[in-house]
Amino acid sequence: MPDRTWLITGTSTGIGRALTETLLERGERVAATVRAPEVLAPLVEAAGDRLLPLILDTTDPEGVTRAVERAHAAFGRIDVVVSNAGYGLFGAAEEVTDEQIERQLATNLLGPIRLARAVLPLLRAQGGGRFVQISSVGGLVALPHLGVYHASKWGVEGFFESLRAEVEPFGVQVTLVEPGAVRTDFAGRSGELAPALAEYADTPAGQLRQAFEHGVIPVPGDPRKVARAVADLADRERAPLRLVLGSDAFALFQGALRDRLGELEEQKDTALSTDADATV
Repeated sequence: MPDRTWLITGTSTGIGRALTETLLERGERVAATVRAPEVLAPLVEAAGDRLLPLILDTTDPEGVTRAVERAHAAFGRIDVVVSNAGYGLFGAAEEVTDEQIERQLATNLLGPIRLARAVLPLLRAQGGGRFVQISSVGGLVALPHLGVYHASKWGVEGFFESLRAEVEPFGVQVTLVEPGAVRTDFAGRSGELAPALAEYADTPAGQLRQAFEHGVIPVPGDPRKVARAVADLADRERAPLRLVLGSDAFALFQGALRDRLGELEEQKDTALSTDADATV
């Protein structure tokens, strides 16, 4: 039976909630952050002291530090951190407001960075641990109507790939989880839609907006299966840098890599021609 402590952000619904439930069913301990603790009441009643609910808004730097300290004080150690809190902002670049942009980046990019910085001293001191960042296939490919969301996720990709190389010497492993569309409320209650500009109605951005609004985007991902795949990461001796989940995510990422490699090969001569001339 596993004897690990997990710290998970964003556990009210979706992947975070499914992961919390999966881990408790497996007998593990979970410090679960939410904005409204009552949503975890049924799980607390069933799990007892194996579940610690923590109130947290990940855009609050001091709140992030307090949550990490409380989780560590309650359980004595933190073995796996899952940075899951986030949401989607829908709108073309001209449609989103400055306030929406700042809120998206504060939640999806700065929040995970703050969490990593807060927990890393503890993981180093105890000789290792795991940090799992729930990213998205939207951190590997880009579609119209989601530019700011993509900016937040592509930023997450760069930060955590760099972080992995920094903390491996301390026994800390980092994994980016790349789900496709999952049957959560990502495009519903958890999403934010910018006001529409009529000029974009017949463009790819406008067409994707209509597809989201009418619910015709395929959503193959099962949150419970995604949760099980994330939970299983802790049992791997060496976790992958990226874990792609979902048939849609696999196809989109595979296609993007093929396109990039093809374009790169076409530019080979130009790329090599810009090196400085050899000197004697």
